[in-house]
Amino acid sequence: MRRAGTGKAASHAVLILGALVVAFPFFWMLSTSLKTGAEADHSPPTLLPASPQFSNYAEAWHSAAKTTAGHVTFTTYFGNSVTVAACVTAGVLLTSILAGYAFANMRFRGKDLVFVLFLSTMMIPFEVVLVPNFRTMVALGWYDTYLALTVPWMANVFSIFILRQFFRSIPGDYFDAAQIDGCGHWRYMWQVAVPMAAPALVTITIFTFLGSWNALMWPMLVTDSAEMRVVQVGLSILQGEESTRFQVLMAASALVIIPVVVLYLFLQRRFVEGVSHTGIKA
Repeated sequence: MRRAGTGKAASHAVLILGALVVAFPFFWMLSTSLKTGAEADHSPPTLLPASPQFSNYAEAWHSAAKTTAGHVTFTTYFGNSVTVAACVTAGVLLTSILAGYAFANMRFRGKDLVFVLFLSTMMIPFEVVLVPNFRTMVALGWYDTYLALTVPWMANVFSIFILRQFFRSIPGDYFDAAQIDGCGHWRYMWQVAVPMAAPALVTITIFTFLGSWNALMWPMLVTDSAEMRVVQVGLSILQGEESTRFQVLMAASALVIIPVVVLYLFLQRRFVEGVSHTGIKA
């Protein structure tokens, strides 16, 4: 009993240490965002601000107007990011549900081969398809539009894989019972399988929203006007303009991560449940 208690205490100590290591950068970002310029540049650095400067957040919010000669504000950046992330997430959910269900529950020739080909695309580096995708956007006339920011990312192989695994874990008796009640694949998918897959859908929602919200290279490549910039592009521009004012940069960074943190805190229980169920049945 004593050995088991010692092992449990050691496990807790390791977990607490790991949590502190992970949380410290976020704590440092918040602490720096509330410091004065002198405190942010002080060496050695101070852990906490002597007097919190909440005005740094207001200055960071209005910094976009300075870098664009008053054309846009950070509100524009946030609005673009929310629109793009919401559209991409909705598109990924729809395509993943349809493809994941088909690979899990429907029979058609070459299904396993097509699924393997789908999975193989995950090994292609993003940089390899960057130029072809950009040329396609230009050829379609989508450059500097929401279509270029959203459409290419509305299908995700990893999300399809997650839903395929979840749908395969649902006992076949459910479909047999649904058939007796007159349900076909379409009705069974939306009324039975999709509600049961809610934890997996939450997992996909968080991953997709986070990936779209944090995207920088693609939005920077396919947009040109200040009105189409997303928060990550705006933050990179601010970094160039305010490279010596760390307190403003940290305040802007804290503002950018707030939507993601709120989304995760709201969906965390379902997220953990979805991860734990993925891959139950191969």
